[in-house]
Amino acid sequence: MGSERRTILLVDDDLTNLTVGRNALEEQYDVLTLNSGARLIKMLARSVPDLILLDVEMPEMNGYETIKAIKGDPATAGIPVIFLTAKSDGQSELEGLSLGAVDYITKPFSAPLLLKRIELHLLVESQKKELSDQKDELVRFNTNLRGMVEAKTKTVIELQDALLRTMAELVECRDDITGGHIERTQSYLETLLNAMERKGLYKEEMAVWDIPLALRSAQLHDVGKIAVKDSILNKPGRLTPEEFEEIKKHTAFGGMVIDKIKEGTTEQAFLEYAKIFALTHHEKWDGSGYPAGLKGEEIPLLGRLMAIADVYDALCSDRPYKKAFSHEDAVRIIMEGRGTHFDPALTDLFMSVADEFGAVAARHKSEAAKGVSRE
Repeated sequence: MGSERRTILLVDDDLTNLTVGRNALEEQYDVLTLNSGARLIKMLARSVPDLILLDVEMPEMNGYETIKAIKGDPATAGIPVIFLTAKSDGQSELEGLSLGAVDYITKPFSAPLLLKRIELHLLVESQKKELSDQKDELVRFNTNLRGMVEAKTKTVIELQDALLRTMAELVECRDDITGGHIERTQSYLETLLNAMERKGLYKEEMAVWDIPLALRSAQLHDVGKIAVKDSILNKPGRLTPEEFEEIKKHTAFGGMVIDKIKEGTTEQAFLEYAKIFALTHHEKWDGSGYPAGLKGEEIPLLGRLMAIADVYDALCSDRPYKKAFSHEDAVRIIMEGRGTHFDPALTDLFMSVADEFGAVAARHKSEAAKGVSRE
């Protein structure tokens, strides 16, 4: 317990008991004596001892009444109290302990035994305080650690967003005929994901997704277009079959680009999502898509979702070889692709939120006309 002297309050209405008690304790402890419970309560308002030795049978305010007052005050409730009494029956001892006393010693007491019991209880209190301090320190450590993790997470997200935004802008700078495509498809994808969550569609698969991360990663679905020749990417007219075969390679090349990025970072979750989008958003439900000719549920769910968002935006956008379709025509064409191009369940889901798609398209068109950025 160290060399620090502890303070003991001895409370007894008998002067002889106070003197005997002081003589037994003062060599090891600072001992203060009081002759009533009422005076003890007043003193505790000014000073808190390390332990109280309390007589049970005192006039006016007995030991039981006194300990009730001690334990009823949060400022003093933690002080260990040992009853010193001539009562030796089990019922009296049980009552004292039930009121919060840590020990019950009958008088006349053995000085060495009293010292040993006091030492034991002070050691217990010291250990309790040490444990409490360690708990507080652990709480502070966990709080600081949580703050560090949150700061690290924020930094990682900022880096992810910077990478995604930079690469997406790079694609759009080259593919200027589809300016805004990445941002719009991200909005359409969010609309579908929100609808899936509301309806509980593909609930098990969706439960393991980090949806905000997946949405950010969707910006890289066309990243492979950086490898497509400008003469093909920006051709003012329909592509020849050979040119179309060339542009189809952007899906596989997108997967290769993302794999290359993954080699240089340990933060790979968002890249896994991005790779799915890049590789599979042109696969078709009937197996006639590219690059792998996947069929049905062989196509990852995120790829099937992006297929709808991607086609809707392509239909509703101007091209050198065509004018934008109306929202109604775009909806009709997508519904005609149910079970061939698109997952039937997701096509039905799209139909249920088609008006939301139209509203998103109109909003983006209005913002583009005003030169408004949504970043």
